[in-house]
Amino acid sequence: MEVNIESIRDIQKYYVQIIETGAVILILFILRMIARRAIINFTLKAERYERRINLMFKHLNLTTMFIFIFCMFLIWGVDLRNIGIVFSSVFAVIGIAFFAQWSILSNVTSGIVMFFTFPYKIGDYIKIHDKEFPSEGYIEDIKTFHTILHTVNDEIITYPNSLMLQKGVSIIGRKDIPEVTDLPDKNIESLPHD
Repeated sequence: MEVNIESIRDIQKYYVQIIETGAVILILFILRMIARRAIINFTLKAERYERRINLMFKHLNLTTMFIFIFCMFLIWGVDLRNIGIVFSSVFAVIGIAFFAQWSILSNVTSGIVMFFTFPYKIGDYIKIHDKEFPSEGYIEDIKTFHTILHTVNDEIITYPNSLMLQKGVSIIGRKDIPEVTDLPDKNIESLPHD
């Protein structure tokens, strides 16, 4: 078996980039594991549901992937001016595409904020103080873009997360909750709209 000297020299030329790539992978893996552990500990302390944990894990994985791609651009010598042009072009297209739906990004951000700082959780009975469309019901689920309420009249209401943070919301005490028949357990049954 004959070893090609040129291929060894090519590998040696990129030796520093290969080591830096390995270091970035190791560091991101460790940071991702620490963040996952922090999310799990927070969830156990705050009594959040498994669906919300999985949603936060998806956001964490997406963020880790973007950081990894950005680091690979820097390590392997992509010119920062070219990255700036690419990102500005991509954000211009996204900005134009979402111009009519700008609230999509605020709903995603609100969903993440609601996971970590929300005073109420799935299963609580709440009342949303909105002059035009007051709503009340059990929080059935909190998704990335909206919160699902189940009313006492067996209606399903989807309410945008960004509006949940903008409107006044009251948690109704157990003694003041109207009688509801057969509210499904979200940890056992699948929801009718899933």
